[in-house]
Amino acid sequence: SEFATHARHETSSGRKPLTAMGKVRRTASGGAASNPGPLPSGRSGGKGQHFLKNGAVVDAIIAKAGIKSTDTVLEIGPGNGAMTLKMLPKAKKVIAVELDPRMVAELHKRVQGTDQAPHLQIIHGDVLKTQLPFFHICVANIPYNISSPIVFKLLAHRPFYRAAVLMFQEEFAKRLSARPGDALYCRLSVNTQLLAKVTQLMRVSKKNFAPPPKVESRVVMIEPFNPPPDVNFLEWDGLVRLCFNRKNKTLAAIFRRKTVADLLEANFRTFCSLNGKPIPDPLPDMRETALAVLRESGYADARSSKLDIDDFLKLLNAFNARDL
Repeated sequence: SEFATHARHETSSGRKPLTAMGKVRRTASGGAASNPGPLPSGRSGGKGQHFLKNGAVVDAIIAKAGIKSTDTVLEIGPGNGAMTLKMLPKAKKVIAVELDPRMVAELHKRVQGTDQAPHLQIIHGDVLKTQLPFFHICVANIPYNISSPIVFKLLAHRPFYRAAVLMFQEEFAKRLSARPGDALYCRLSVNTQLLAKVTQLMRVSKKNFAPPPKVESRVVMIEPFNPPPDVNFLEWDGLVRLCFNRKNKTLAAIFRRKTVADLLEANFRTFCSLNGKPIPDPLPDMRETALAVLRESGYADARSSKLDIDDFLKLLNAFNARDL
């Protein structure tokens, strides 16, 4: 397809490192320890991690996740284990993926010698470069500066899991479930909602973190559709990316631009070569072909900011019918 070559995922801007605050370390049983654990990695490494310091918020997140005694839970960026230690008694197993070696050592120390130790598996590495193991549910206060890549890594994960309950900065969380016409409706909204049901669970004040981020946060549940929609995601994302490049312009105005026409022509050549089709001579006028598709499908005067998933599916099918 024309659009497949140009598909790429939207990335999320990270937070600037903030001055970290100390945090009381607790034992595996939940009691207070006298020495603080390591400070959040966001303080010096800019990894975007902020520890939850309010135990009631941690309890609420775990309760909303609905962890079963038979579940294997994936946690991304466990930090000092505030959530990890409370999930261990509820789950069959917790797999924690942590990049910061200080936090890996802290997690090992906090479960060492406890009856929970055999139920915790710690993977030391970058979650975006790690092949994730099987899990039933993901529950995590993730590093905010890799929110978008994590969402799409989880949506692409197989075999399917039940749900992911994740903490995001508030604006990003709202984008995930934004609807056509909303100010925050964007490519991220459309791509995520194509593949999963998104539910806003709770708002979390920045006062509940150490160090406190500059913005408020939200917890979101993402439930992948199983089976997934019968759509080539690369083709889909290529089209959506083009349309949302200027989401408030009409689609005709977007596809009339020379840069878009040149893009379609270059990819039409690639598509023909990859599929063993002869390249027409002369080549069809890609701008006129695209505009004809828009007129015939009734979307020439439509704006991406107002289109829903069904609209984009119809549009993709119309372009595919012309080998675009």
